[in-house]
Amino acid sequence: MDQLTLPATAAVADAAVRLGIPVGTAPVSLVALLPGRPFAGPAAPVTHLGSVDVLLETIDDAPPGAVLVVDNGGRDDEACVGDLMLLEAATAGLAGAVIWGRHRDTAQLREIGLPVFSRGAHPFGPRRVPPAGTAMRSAFLDGVTVTPEHWIVADDDGVLVLAAADREALVAEAARIQSVEGAQAERMRGGSSLRDQLDFARYRREQAADPALTLRRYLAENGGAIET
Repeated sequence: MDQLTLPATAAVADAAVRLGIPVGTAPVSLVALLPGRPFAGPAAPVTHLGSVDVLLETIDDAPPGAVLVVDNGGRDDEACVGDLMLLEAATAGLAGAVIWGRHRDTAQLREIGLPVFSRGAHPFGPRRVPPAGTAMRSAFLDGVTVTPEHWIVADDDGVLVLAAADREALVAEAARIQSVEGAQAERMRGGSSLRDQLDFARYRREQAADPALTLRRYLAENGGAIET
């Protein structure tokens, strides 16, 4: 998917509601290190065990355009990725990274330019003794399961986790919503208020006669695009 034409997470969320498709939301405590850099791609998840070998294995096996998703249990006492690991991910062609935990080397990460969501920075790396073992190719973002069968969409509003099988339908509906709402916004800039476009006066008359009428139902019955 062209990173320049990604649907906004808000539009994908609205599409999920309209289509009745469940979509996971990463914890709101995850914030973008580089605002204004949306990204999306197939998930390349891994559970961090205290050593970089499992991260390197995951990057090694990930297809170009994938999103590295690292589960470090949301820990606040260590950073689980830094500049070398995320430079490696960027060099391998990954689209971004989502870290359920903390990062370090913040200044260098800004220079590298790979979009990253994390719980923030911490100067220490892991100080625990990692167990031996193969990489666990799954992640849990505070209870939201991420497997290689998922797709990640992220922007300044947050991170969504979609089933890969639902991606095409969700993206198509999100694009349609963005197109309709974009046209509405353009008409507003031209002097036609949103209330005029939605015939809000009519809604208020009908709602007065039928107190059970909600704006959501009114918009659905009359082709309105905004979600309330």
